Amino acid sequence: MEKPFKEALPVLDAIHKAGHEAYFVGGSVRDMIVSRPIGDIDIATSARPEQIKGIFAKTVDIGIEHGTVLVLYKGNSYEVTTYRTESGYADFRRPDKVEFVTSLHEDLKRRDFTINAMAMDRNGNLIDPFGGKEDIAGREIRTVGDPADRFGEDALRMMRAARFVSQLGFKIEKATFASLKKSNSLLRHIAVERKRAEFEKLLGGKWRKEALHIMIRTGMIEYLPGLSGKEADLEAFLMLDDRNLTSDEMWVLLLYCLGFEKQEAETFLRSWKMSNRQIAWLTRLLFYMKERMSSDWDVTLLFEAGKEAIAATERLVGAAGGNSDDQTMERWLSTYEKLPIKDKKELSVSGGDIIRWEGKNGGPWVKEKLAAVERAVLLGVLENNEAKIKEWLAKCNRI
Repeated sequence: MEKPFKEALPVLDAIHKAGHEAYFVGGSVRDMIVSRPIGDIDIATSARPEQIKGIFAKTVDIGIEHGTVLVLYKGNSYEVTTYRTESGYADFRRPDKVEFVTSLHEDLKRRDFTINAMAMDRNGNLIDPFGGKEDIAGREIRTVGDPADRFGEDALRMMRAARFVSQLGFKIEKATFASLKKSNSLLRHIAVERKRAEFEKLLGGKWRKEALHIMIRTGMIEYLPGLSGKEADLEAFLMLDDRNLTSDEMWVLLLYCLGFEKQEAETFLRSWKMSNRQIAWLTRLLFYMKERMSSDWDVTLLFEAGKEAIAATERLVGAAGGNSDDQTMERWLSTYEKLPIKDKKELSVSGGDIIRWEGKNGGPWVKEKLAAVERAVLLGVLENNEAKIKEWLAKCNRI
């Protein structure tokens, strides 16, 4: 048994000691079988939430109406959820009714895919009523029961299917795939924030190209913000070498392939309900990428960009077939490290100094003069020294 499960055994044992069933369930069991890093450990139990709270000293109510209590134990946290059934998904997102049950089988039956509908007891024995282990061996993603029912319960499960393709490299079972095509319009009922979370996980997976092909072939892509009718651009996007890109960089590469200028990119990203901070970062990278696709960096742009953006830009340029590789990136990062200043705060003079030397009120002219000083320092024609800068401004007739 893997270490994360061993660390959680005392939680299982405490529930057993109180007279209840408890099993490890869900993604952690799947990832153990697939030999992937194990993330959060989830536990399913016959105990009710109030009984779990009575067993453990430290708990947090995180979804008690759905039977989930967070148990805090020796620096780790475990979601412990009562066996339940769900019914009546009027909004295609959440169940109208949750009913607690005493059967593990009934609890597993409500889950999305067979690979996620397995449980493991404290001795490492697998409970697998729907053939999840067999589907893992066959590298298939298959719904538990009728796919139309599962997708009708929560339409986001359709994107989860594509996301698991991206993360696991599995294919989608025939009936499940057919249902994705038939039910794709249900995605219109899903909040953009939930779709974005799944799409970003998809973009972060090793097999994201295969997953995006599935999004296109099933028509799910038509229900994602700003991507309807963009199949040709998306096909171009899929042709690029994106192996070394982060999720953020994948967004920038997508913006580039969609041919967006800054304002169009901002509108597109806002339609995905991104934060202003993330929008600013992604559009900055898009600008640097476009500049680098047509020319080399100059010192002022290197200074403005900073180390993180330079590295990201070089990866993007390489992915898009531009003049960049690992050696090129190291050369530009080395050039950046040799800059006399790497932050505006490192400049030896401030706007206040220039105003004092000039003897007049501030205004846009101050920013212009600071920019001139900054560029001269970066180009190496001016030493970053207050007296030298004052002398240089005087000689240039800038004071």
